[in-house]
Amino acid sequence: MLWTDKYRPQTFKEIRGNNKDMKVIQEWVKQWKEDNPQKPLLLVGPAGIGKTSTALIIAKEFQEHIELNASDKRSYDILMSTIGESSNTSSLFGKSHKLIILDEVDGIHGNDDRGGTRAINKILTESKQPIIMMANDFYSKRLTTIKKKCQVIKMGKVRSPTIRATLRKICKEEEIDVEPEALEILSKRSSGDLRSAINTLQAASTGGQLKVEDLENLSQKDETHTIFDAVTTILKSKTIHHIKPAMRIDDDPTLLMEYVAENIPREYENKNEIKKAYENIAKADLYFGRARQTRNYTYWRYASDFMGPAVSLSKKQTYKKFSRMSGPKAFTLMGRTRGKRDLRDRIATKMEEKMHVSLEVAYTMFPDFEIIFANDEMAYEISAFLDLENDEIKRFRPRKIPKKVIKKMEKLIWEAKKEEQRQKQINDGIYTEKLKPKEKTKEKQKEEEKEPKPKEKPLIPIENKTKKEKPKEEKKSKGQTSLFDF
Repeated sequence: MLWTDKYRPQTFKEIRGNNKDMKVIQEWVKQWKEDNPQKPLLLVGPAGIGKTSTALIIAKEFQEHIELNASDKRSYDILMSTIGESSNTSSLFGKSHKLIILDEVDGIHGNDDRGGTRAINKILTESKQPIIMMANDFYSKRLTTIKKKCQVIKMGKVRSPTIRATLRKICKEEEIDVEPEALEILSKRSSGDLRSAINTLQAASTGGQLKVEDLENLSQKDETHTIFDAVTTILKSKTIHHIKPAMRIDDDPTLLMEYVAENIPREYENKNEIKKAYENIAKADLYFGRARQTRNYTYWRYASDFMGPAVSLSKKQTYKKFSRMSGPKAFTLMGRTRGKRDLRDRIATKMEEKMHVSLEVAYTMFPDFEIIFANDEMAYEISAFLDLENDEIKRFRPRKIPKKVIKKMEKLIWEAKKEEQRQKQINDGIYTEKLKPKEKTKEKQKEEEKEPKPKEKPLIPIENKTKKEKPKEEKKSKGQTSLFDF
């Protein structure tokens, strides 16, 4: 039997760490038992700190509970048919409430969980029963809408002395001969994960004893931090061997650089320290750029040193104050201007295709287009040539092109196309063009009048005209007879 199950806490008093949070949770349970509905409870914190154990202890306070684990499929239909129906129906045991437990709500992803977040939001809005949820990452995007509907309790890591005391108690129950220094090392290596420390103790204490030598082959827990933990460690600490492990995050390292750059003036107060910190951020950005251009990602190690330890060592001493960390404002600004940037890129793409210029050149022509588009006819011609939509035309002029101008330009374009087609047919020899007679000038008319006119022949009256005589037929000789004369 695993010791994590054997020594799992059964009451609120047995839970190690997060004492203030336990009092809040107990009050939440009390209000529900007194038929005073509360917001759903969301327990957020790293693995191994007791979230699941806390949920199971809360479940004992109710006569009925339903649990959906992370390994189960959590699509929209499954959630609505199980938890959705249960959250709107009363308990089978009289008037008592039934508790709904949903584990790792920030782990919903993939095709099997499609629509899961939407279903959870709907359940939270319509539920008439107590709901408790657990999540590991407080800053997960999947929790953005869920956190607004819940009472969020951010549980912290278990401190090393608390872990050491718990391990000592387990060793006493299991009659393990343990060296105090071994427990000290094990409690620090667990990085606040009590469950990991208990599992390591069970694996290392074979033979009924635990010595320091038994822990030499065990590596330290590979911990992944959130981006806010990394930023806080960089700006609050000056110890390099604390900073580098904290920078092991699942996000893009350039994103961490943006967060650090945003929060430097929130933590540092001396202008020289701020200047030096931003100089190191600039160097980190330079190495990230080299990595992208050369595809040689060994430059990342230099960038990480500049944006992490170098920024941390820019300050002379640590500041003993609370600083609220925030995300980069550049991302917020980019989100607001996303529509404008998409519109700009669409127009530039059409200019690139029609005008045979690069996108960079197309962007530089935008100010000129704003001046040219002030003329209605020019605006119509260019927009027709580039095949611009109405919203794209508004990028260069505040008002629409008047209908009169549109009709006029359409007529001119139609006539121009017709003339072009006719000229093409002439060139191809389909038909010849009839040329108009040239008008005679006055001088030409005078010259023609001076020239002597040819004498006209006298007209012969019709009566005097002799009729043409018909040729006389030759008389047939009498002495000869034709074969056909009978």
